[in-house]
Amino acid sequence: MLTLAIDTATKVCTIALARDGEILAEYNVNVGLTHSEGLLPQIKQLMERTGIDKKSIELLAVSMGPGSFTGLRIGLATAEAMAYSWQCMLHGVDTLKALAYNIPLEGVVLSPVLDAQKGNYYQAIYEWVDGALVEHEAVSVVSKDEMLAKAASYGKTCLLLGETKRLETMDLGVNVKLAPKSLRMPKASSVALLAEIEHTDEDKKIFGLEPYYIRRSEAEELWEKRQQK
Repeated sequence: MLTLAIDTATKVCTIALARDGEILAEYNVNVGLTHSEGLLPQIKQLMERTGIDKKSIELLAVSMGPGSFTGLRIGLATAEAMAYSWQCMLHGVDTLKALAYNIPLEGVVLSPVLDAQKGNYYQAIYEWVDGALVEHEAVSVVSKDEMLAKAASYGKTCLLLGETKRLETMDLGVNVKLAPKSLRMPKASSVALLAEIEHTDEDKKIFGLEPYYIRRSEAEELWEKRQQK
């Protein structure tokens, strides 16, 4: 199965091509461009460099959140439009699960985290067991202290990955460490590989996916406060 994957859930814009578990190409950009500027040109360049015809894409995989509200909407709208035009399947992948997929290493706990604003984090806990990624804790919104306490509670080394820049100078505790920088941020290749495993016939229904926001946007919260005055 030939898969094109998109992840615009964070400031990183990443796309990848994979076929039957093999990564063919990946393009990661983290220089501050908005996804509306960079996503389509990246896809065009990736297809041109690999010589792959868009009509040969069988599955489009897109990161569904949690993450940036605007980024998620751009990624999903683009993926839906391409899946409709190319008449291929569309599958949504959990952003934090895809992050954990970056490190297929047994014997450690993986805690992907993303910025949830106001000093909070989106966090989930995973572990590789017998070659499969097991979810220990579903995504939740937690404070920094809660996040570190959860990461340390499993009695073994826990690797933090995702948006961890604010944690680089902090005391994380005995069992909690930052994953290598090259593996911390979203990779569309992980989205692609995960989608190839997860996809079902339901993915033939192109429209109807909803981003996994978890919390309301800042704009929605401000609107509600104004209505209460």
